[in-house]
Amino acid sequence: MIVLQEKNMTDKNRQLQGKNLVVGLGKTGLSVVRFLSESGASVAVNDSRDLPPGLEELKNHYPDVARFTGGFNQAAFDSADRLIVNPGISIKQTMIAKAALAGKEIIGDIELFARFADKPVIAITGSNGKTTVTTLVGQMAADAGLSVGVGGNIGTPALDLLDQGHDLYVLELSSFQLETTESLKPVAAVVLNISADHMYRYQGIDDYLQAKLKIYAHALNGVINLDDPCLSDKLVDMPMTGFSVDASANDGYGLIKFGNDIWIAKGQEKLLKAKDMKIAGKHNLANAMAALALGDAAGLPMGSMLQTIKSFPGLPHRTQFVGTKDGVDFYNDSKATNVGAMLAALDGLADQTPAKTIVILGGDCKQADFSGIATSIRTHCRAVVLMGRDATDIEQHLPEDMLVQKAASLKEAVQQAFAIAQSGDRILLSPACASFDMFKGFEDRGNQFIQCVQEICQ
Repeated sequence: MIVLQEKNMTDKNRQLQGKNLVVGLGKTGLSVVRFLSESGASVAVNDSRDLPPGLEELKNHYPDVARFTGGFNQAAFDSADRLIVNPGISIKQTMIAKAALAGKEIIGDIELFARFADKPVIAITGSNGKTTVTTLVGQMAADAGLSVGVGGNIGTPALDLLDQGHDLYVLELSSFQLETTESLKPVAAVVLNISADHMYRYQGIDDYLQAKLKIYAHALNGVINLDDPCLSDKLVDMPMTGFSVDASANDGYGLIKFGNDIWIAKGQEKLLKAKDMKIAGKHNLANAMAALALGDAAGLPMGSMLQTIKSFPGLPHRTQFVGTKDGVDFYNDSKATNVGAMLAALDGLADQTPAKTIVILGGDCKQADFSGIATSIRTHCRAVVLMGRDATDIEQHLPEDMLVQKAASLKEAVQQAFAIAQSGDRILLSPACASFDMFKGFEDRGNQFIQCVQEICQ
């Protein structure tokens, strides 16, 4: 039985009194406008862009909501009692910081959600794997017969999940969302892992880590990655369950070798053979263990959860098998937008088979540190094909004896990789970079990769 979160909807009008200014539109901003408008609260919108996403919908569905675009409006900021800031906008931005100093409340959509959610929440963050784990836990809950609302940083904005009759919420949360969240009381929470990401917005990795760790602040149960040196000593004052693919997890979740098989286990209890999972790689074993720990803490039945893991196919653009040509396998890991995700894919596939990899890297590296990639590249790769804006910067951190080629386009990169590959090798698109220098997003990049592979495999 899931433990219910304390109901906190007793006085919505009091919670929302005063003037609310939604800073930043888009899908999240629209969800905030929708929630506030339907609650009868005062709401206005300010976006620094001239034509922000969602502007037409705002005009059509909420014509009475005051809107200010083309810059931050000082008068709108001055008259507001509360700023509800889009996670894509830093709260260190000058006008927002000044508003905070003036005593105005600065929150985000997740804080607003937390104040009014009256069912338990499972909260998931981390640099990598959070979408996979969020989706998997959501499917576990659905397969167990619960009505579950899955969203947050993926899919449906959290506020749109309220008042839908759900028994449980499963939320993926970004560090940006957690920065402005104080009231969330998850029944179970996890930081899956930490690697340098979004360094343009943080003073360093510790600053980024502190934002992630806010997910544990009021959690009833914590789940922690014992393999991550940034996290393994961050045991906090709450019931904690560890998971590990490398070390002993004691009474937590770990791996046991029995005969020729590797098992996911809780303590010494064997639960699931790794080979029975459809998702491959050591990182997905970690994802599965994290999901089990979260679901267990929330009261989901173990037998049902194990059946869900067996049937779970994984997500597009996340070490997704695409096809084979002349003994060469192609994998689409376009969602790997940082170094940690790329290394997890390289290491995870190597755990599956000892084949050599030709990895396609490059894009907008977001000022990330690539200095630690050489060992894994040397160990697992036959060659590297670089593309995108920061290809030259990445090249400086590659092993000197590694075969490196540069491509002007993704199609050229795939063709070069296939020309290098030998039968039994794999070609992996795992860019370790954001995509916006060349593509509409990581989905567009992954879809174009799939198309290039299909052309080769015809």
